[in-house]
Amino acid sequence: QVQLVESGGRLVQAGDSLTLSCAASGPSFGEGAMAWFRQAPGKERVFVASIRWREGTTYYADSVQGRFTISRDKAKNTVLLQMNRLQPEDTAVYYCAAGGGLLNTRPVLYPYWGQGTQVTVSS
Repeated sequence: QVQLVESGGRLVQAGDSLTLSCAASGPSFGEGAMAWFRQAPGKERVFVASIRWREGTTYYADSVQGRFTISRDKAKNTVLLQMNRLQPEDTAVYYCAAGGGLLNTRPVLYPYWGQGTQVTVSS
């Protein structure tokens, strides 16, 4: 059973940086890509970024391109999301997902999910 545990979310101010972490365990979590999604209150869950576990190839949503960086630490089985120049519109619960493809941006295409971590950006 694949398990994903996110951490690192907290309250920050606009312009700050924050790094989220997703610790993965279980068989085959690294098959394909791992990704970050986010869900703001009252809105749908949307794609943020993905990374192919083996090669490290990355893919980003237009809204975060150039501000967010996804990476993985193979030794620690961890995926990171470095977020810079945070804005109030980045406020959301951030979810880690696994088992999808690099270009999969639809949540339904990822079978494994963490519980999420709250990021709140104050203006």
